[in-house]
Parts: sequence; structure tokens; C-alpha cells
Amino acid sequence: MAVKRKNEKTYDESQIQVLEGLEAVRKRPGMYIGNTSSRGLHQLVFEIVSNSIDEALAERCDEIEVTVRKDNSVVVKDNGGGIPVGMHPKMGIPTVEVVHTMLHAGGKFGTGAYSVSGGLHGVGAAVVNALSEYMEVEVCRDGKIFRQRYERGKAMTPLQVIGETEETGTKTTFKPDPEIFEDTSFDHDLLIDRFREMAFLNKGVAIRLIDERLEEKVVKNFQYDGGIVSFVEFLNKNKEALHEKVIYFEGKKDNEYVEIALQYNNSYVDTIYSYANDIATTEGGTHLTAFKTSLTKVLNDYARRHGHLKENDKNLTGDDVREGLTAVISVKLPEPQFEGQTKTRLGNSSTRVVVESVINEKLEAFLEENPPVARSIVEKCILAAKAREAARKARDITRRKNALEASTLPGKLADCSERNPKMTEIYIVEGDSAGGSAKLGRDRRFQAILPLWGKMMNVEKAKSKIEKVFGNEKLMPVVTALGAGIGEDFDIRKLRYDKIIIMADADVDGSHIRMLLLTFFFRYMRPLIENGHVYIAQPPLYKIGKGKEEIYAYNEKEVEEAIKKRKWKKEDCVIQRFKGLGEMNPDQLWQTTMNPETRTILRVSLEDVQSAEEVFSDLMGERVEPRKEFIEKHAKYVVNIDV
Repeated sequence: MAVKRKNEKTYDESQIQVLEGLEAVRKRPGMYIGNTSSRGLHQLVFEIVSNSIDEALAERCDEIEVTVRKDNSVVVKDNGGGIPVGMHPKMGIPTVEVVHTMLHAGGKFGTGAYSVSGGLHGVGAAVVNALSEYMEVEVCRDGKIFRQRYERGKAMTPLQVIGETEETGTKTTFKPDPEIFEDTSFDHDLLIDRFREMAFLNKGVAIRLIDERLEEKVVKNFQYDGGIVSFVEFLNKNKEALHEKVIYFEGKKDNEYVEIALQYNNSYVDTIYSYANDIATTEGGTHLTAFKTSLTKVLNDYARRHGHLKENDKNLTGDDVREGLTAVISVKLPEPQFEGQTKTRLGNSSTRVVVESVINEKLEAFLEENPPVARSIVEKCILAAKAREAARKARDITRRKNALEASTLPGKLADCSERNPKMTEIYIVEGDSAGGSAKLGRDRRFQAILPLWGKMMNVEKAKSKIEKVFGNEKLMPVVTALGAGIGEDFDIRKLRYDKIIIMADADVDGSHIRMLLLTFFFRYMRPLIENGHVYIAQPPLYKIGKGKEEIYAYNEKEVEEAIKKRKWKKEDCVIQRFKGLGEMNPDQLWQTTMNPETRTILRVSLEDVQSAEEVFSDLMGERVEPRKEFIEKHAKYVVNIDV
């Protein structure tokens, strides 16, 4: 833990304040980390790393190392100032123990220790400690190495001096408690995504991830001297940029600092990420609202001033100016006010003023100083406005056509009799044959069936503008059946079914159809995924028969296990591999795939929007190279190409 910079901005015991105890954390962990599934588990790591990032924000740290051990214990080490170890003036125990055993104890509540901080605002270390089987903390400070061990939130040893050192920093080792978490296995890719994001947001800070769980230890290093400019370049790496250089602005007012980086590309979707003190504000807030409002105003003013918009032309809308935009907005402020159910929306009104000032002044100057770039951006915005108008006309035509028809529901839809949307589900089924079996096998009281035939439009490709969706014979039946609209008109309150279940063959074509539908939902009906309404059916691949007994299996391993469990001989069994859903009769389809009591369905969730954007762009976009790279990277994990 070598120090690379002079450690002048220190803090001491008097700056640690205590607000309340730690009793409730183990009893109600969801209140502190969201849940006890994968999301909550990974939050433990992110909380400890956030403390190291806070040291970096205070200019006391520039190296962070995270090691995941074979037993899923985690070691986080930094070269910061080290947690204070002296006796706390109020609590009468070592300050490092106060920080790790008392809720709302930390340097982030006082003044002087941290001007900017993220994490759980001073409760992170204590919460992680409470939810860990054990935790050990080593502090290098004041020329000594201090160590203390905790178990399930309680100090098990006194603070001990175990050596001398000239280094400073904190090393935290913890193991998530299996009594609390459903699964204590960390997701390697999820860790990579978050640490890469942290490195982008903190220019020059080096973050190293070491994963010792694989046969060969994996080491990933993240350090970006370009900061959020590098972030935008990364997000646009597989897209065709409209202008070569990323546009970057920064500004500061009353201890609030804002950075904005943006670049347009040839796609028709926007990718905008906003952060406050390195915390992803997925619900937006004052900084994002100010960015969108000011961007629209500045581009409209420029377009009119230079004759791109005539006197009688309508103003460009926010959607028009954001089409094809990739942007990152990062604000850092002393006292962030987070709102919303998940505390991911920034509420500070003062931040709006700072962001508006930066955009209004600096973007306007940039456009005037760079006419070719300004012209290409404005022309793209005007094309987006024309496409939006074309989509509106197509939508109106579709609405009028539906209004004149006897029924607005698709002809192939076999609807259910239940009219309470919360009690219903719809199967979107590949092929008329499988659709026929599903219609006969379903429970018509609450299950609707919509058969689709052939592959639908890939909406990810730039040429597939929204106006082409209207009237499309494969997509519009889905839109009409669900009843909630599409794009900017989507209203989840009008959704006709609680569960939307994609049921396709377990082969390459079926996988492609699932991906096409998921891409469509992600781009034009994202609230369906965000609110957990989309599912993937899991039909079995095999039927094993011996005498009158029949068993279903989802892969070859299950076939072997089923035969072994029943002590059958494989040569005495009849093993049928279903080539498609159409090979199942209605009773089989109901029993294996549609009966709520016996079926397995997978809910599609959106854990990380950034990763989802990247996957859809890489796999479904127009460029071939990203798909090739993806296949080469993951081919070694494929066991059966049809599974």
C-alpha cells in the first residue's frame, strides 16, 4: 500500500460522529442493502470499495485492490489515509471499532474529513460487518499496523498493533454470511462492470480486481486518465461516431462540481448515464433534468440562429436532440439529497443551476467555435424530428384503422376470459403448430396465446426507425395484444396481462426469436422489463420413458441423473429429444411448460442498464465485428449449440 502523494488532508478521531446503534441490520437487511439476493450481496463489496473511493475523492488515495478468494471472501485494500484508530472521545472505544460496529458512525457526518462522499453515507462499513460471517480490518497509520476482527457485527478481539510501517491505508477482509444471503457467490462480470465504471468516474484512480476462484487467477486493471471522456468512448466503441472527439465540459460553483461528456453516433437511441458522488442515479434527478432541458434549448437556439430551422418550423423536442446521443453527467457535491423509492434520484435544487450554467455557456461556445460538428449534430436532430413526425402519422393511421375494425385485438390471439390484468398471462409462441398445441393445452380462464410465425424486424438496426414498426405484421400484433402502446406512448397502467411469457424452441432459431423480442421490449417497452413482467418459458428438451412412467429433462445431465436416480438401465429407456414445441401434444405442453404448479419460467430482469445497452448494441446492431468478438470470447462456454 505505497503512498504516491503527499497525505496532507488527514482527519482524526474528533471528526467521527455517532448517530445510533446497529441492532436492526441483521434482522432487516433489505432496508440497508435492498435485498438478500445477488443485488444485496454485491452491494457489500461496493460499499467497502466506495469508502476507498471516498478517500480518492478526498485526494488521499489513488490505488484500490479488490481480491475475491476461492471461498468467496473479499479483500479490499487501498493506500488512503487509514481509518482513525485512537480512542473515540464520546464512545470510549477505538474509533475504527466505532466505525465498524455502530450504525451512522463515520467521517461523512462531520466537517473536514470528507467534502464529498458516496456509499451509504457513513453506514456502509458497519452494515457490511453486520451481514458478514467475519470481518478483519487492518489499518496502516501513524507508523503502525493495527488489526481487529469482528464476527456478525461484533468485535471479537481488541484493536491490536501487529507491526510497524511507513505506509498508510486500510485493508478490509470479509466473508458474506450464508445465514443472511441466498447465495454467496459473486458474479465476476458484474464486479468488472462496476469497477470499470468507478474508474471512469474517478480520473486517474487505479482499481485492480483479482479473482482467485477460477483455475487460472484473473487480474483486471482499470485506470482511465481521460475520466468520463474515456467512459463515453467506451460506450460508443462499437458505434459510428458523428464527430471524432468527445465534447467535454466542467464547472464548479459553491463546492458543487459538474463534469459532462457527450458524443453523437449514428444510432437512433440515446444512452445517458448520470451520477452523484459516483452513485448511479438511475432515476435521474435535478442534474439530469437540467442537462436535458439546457441541451434542447441550446440546440434549438443555435439551429434558429444559423437558419437550420425556419421561422415556421416547430422547435426540436427533447427526444429529437437526444437521438443517437451518448452522454455521462457526473456531479460531486458535499450533501447530496437522494429521493425516490430506491434512493437513486438526486433532489438538490442547487445542482440544477450549476448544470444549466455549464451547458448554456460552454455548449453554446463549443457549437459556435466548431461549425462542422454543430452542423452535423443539428442535421441529425432535424432528421429525428422528421422521423418522429412520420411515426406520429403512421401511429394515427394505425389507430384509425383499428377503430374501424370490429375488434382491435389481433386475429390470431386466443384471449383469456379473466379481465383482471393482475390475474392473467400471455404466451407469445413461435410458430402456428406450437401455437395450436398451446391453445388446446392452456387454461383459457387466465392464459392467452399469441402465435407468431417467422422472424420479426430487428429494431436495433439504425434503419429500423420507429415509423417502420407501425403496420409491421409481426410486431404490431404484440403491441395491440398487450394494449399499453409503444415508445413515448407506452403506458404500463394499460397493460392487459401481468405476465408476458416468450415461448420458443430450444434451438438457435428459437434463441434468435427470443432475442429479437427482448430487443423490441428493451427499446420500445422497457417498463415491461423494469417492472418484471417479461418471462422466458423453459420447455424440456427430453422425454424419458420406461414402461408407463414418463420423465422430462432439460438437458443431457438431467437425463443421466434421472435414469441413475431410478436405477434404470439406459438401454431399457425410450429417450425422445423434442426438436421443437410443435412436437409436444397439448397435455405435454401444459404439464411441462404452462402449468403454474409444475412449470419453470425465468423472469427477465434489468440489473445493469449499461451492460444491457452494450449487449443489445453488440449482438443486434449493424456492425459485425462486435458479434464476432462476443462469439470468440464465449464460444468456449458453449456445450450444446441447440440448448
